[in-house]
Parts: sequence; structure tokens; C-alpha cells
Amino acid sequence: MAVSTPIRLLSAFAVIALAQPAIAKDKPDPYVAKGEPVDCINIRSIRSSRVRDDRTIDFEVSNRKIYRNTLPNSCPSLGFEKRFSYRTSISQLCSVDIITVLWNVGPGLQPGASCGLGKFQPMEKPAK
Repeated sequence: MAVSTPIRLLSAFAVIALAQPAIAKDKPDPYVAKGEPVDCINIRSIRSSRVRDDRTIDFEVSNRKIYRNTLPNSCPSLGFEKRFSYRTSISQLCSVDIITVLWNVGPGLQPGASCGLGKFQPMEKPAK
């Protein structure tokens, strides 16, 4: 019995150590709002997106400009999965469009919750 106790403690430590990256907090927000929100952004100008949490996505567009989309409601698992898809019939992504969270399940991705977008707020890094 004495041999199994250290093994249990080691196993518990390993589980806690593996869980640490998931618990770690994101970096502070490097952006502040600048200007009025817009309804749409051009899809061709989107260079990347960064999911910040279940309600916030930053889109980097041409010229390194950032547009933040704050969803009107929390989108389950968006902040955990950090990936989504969308469909639109026009060349713009708009506040009336719906995104679908993509769950990493087994060898592929599965659709999860679908959530509406909000307006796109231009953002900038504050002057130092």
C-alpha cells in the first residue's frame, strides 16, 4: 500500500500540471476603441482572426487594422475552441451574419453552437 500512495500523488500532480495551460489567463487587452463601429468588413481584407473569449473576436484586416466584434450574447465553447466558420452570400462579413463554433472531435471538426455577430468596432493600440 505504501508504494501506491506516491504513484497516486504523482498521477494527481501530472493531471494538475497538464491543466495549467488551460487555466492560464490571456495577456491584457492591447487595444482601445477608435471611431464608430461599422456593420460589415470586406472578407477579402481579413488576414486573421483571434478569439478572445466566448463573446469577443478580433479581426485583423489589410494594413494591420483591427476590428473587434463583440457578440450580443455569449457563444458556448467559442473561447475554448477558438475556431469558427461562417457563410455569407456577399463579399462582406456583417453584423447580421451567423458564426458556427468548430469543435475539435476525433480526427476532424464538428459544428457546435451557432451565434450572431455584433458590429465591428475599429481598435488601435493606445499611445504610450
